Amino acid sequence: MYENPDLAASNFVKGVDTAFVIIYAVSIFFLVAITVTMIYFVFRYNNKRNPKATQIKGSTTLEIIWTGVPILLVLGMFYFGWAGWKPMQKIPKDAFTIKAEARMWQFNFIYPNGKREKNLILPKNKAVKLELIALDVIHSLYIPAFRVKEDMVPGREKEMWFIPQLEGEFDLFCTEYCGLSHSYMLSTVKVLSDSAFQSWYVDTTKVVPVEGESLAQAGYDLMESTGCFACHSIDGSKLVGPTYKGLYGNQEIVITPSGEKEITVDEEYIHRSIYYPNAEIVQGYNKGLMLPYKDILTNDDIELIIEYLKTLSE
Repeated sequence: MYENPDLAASNFVKGVDTAFVIIYAVSIFFLVAITVTMIYFVFRYNNKRNPKATQIKGSTTLEIIWTGVPILLVLGMFYFGWAGWKPMQKIPKDAFTIKAEARMWQFNFIYPNGKREKNLILPKNKAVKLELIALDVIHSLYIPAFRVKEDMVPGREKEMWFIPQLEGEFDLFCTEYCGLSHSYMLSTVKVLSDSAFQSWYVDTTKVVPVEGESLAQAGYDLMESTGCFACHSIDGSKLVGPTYKGLYGNQEIVITPSGEKEITVDEEYIHRSIYYPNAEIVQGYNKGLMLPYKDILTNDDIELIIEYLKTLSE
């Protein structure tokens, strides 16, 4: 467990903010100083006061000053930036490891016990390491309140870490443009007390429809949590994938390795399209945008999804 008396959202806030304030202050100082000097020169050396131009010879002292001072300032700003960045590279060995997956257009967080969440649930005052995995294109995980950001590159192993120090909810964004619905790739960081986090973490009960909730509603909730609506609409509008409206039971032309064929969107086809999405591409849509969900959705999950899709074709 870690404690920090500064009460910042994470252990990196102070270092990052210090570097920012120093760089900002230097920038403001020179903006004001140079602007004031320029205005002074306009009035002091205008044509009325100096009708005849005066030749000014070089000054070694002045050259040293305006070369040496900027160098010292840049080195100073570099030092505070480096001092804020260096601790981010030293991941504690006892850090709690969570796998962060990004795909168009949603984050998923996978815990050591197998729990999968679209929001990042964290224990307070404990070092947390995120293993960053991009499943399709380049994404970037950014938690502004924690002052942490790291690109997620397909095929590259990347990590980030931090210590949450305040309970509450914080925004999490993707800050690398990743396609049509990039601006909707939002999530939430929820920091809990240690006891609350442990209670949540050890609860591995399978999610089932709550009492009074229809199977179709459970299917909708499941599709929302896995990001289906980022690529497929339910109102007939066209996104990067076919709309769900009127889809179930409909006849579609699909492109397969052997050519075009007409299929009926039934339970068997939906199972295939979720587990092997690039085997049969609906005509008019691009291949390779959807990744397989075989390790994410079970057959029971797909049955709930089918129940919801049926309601959109009634």
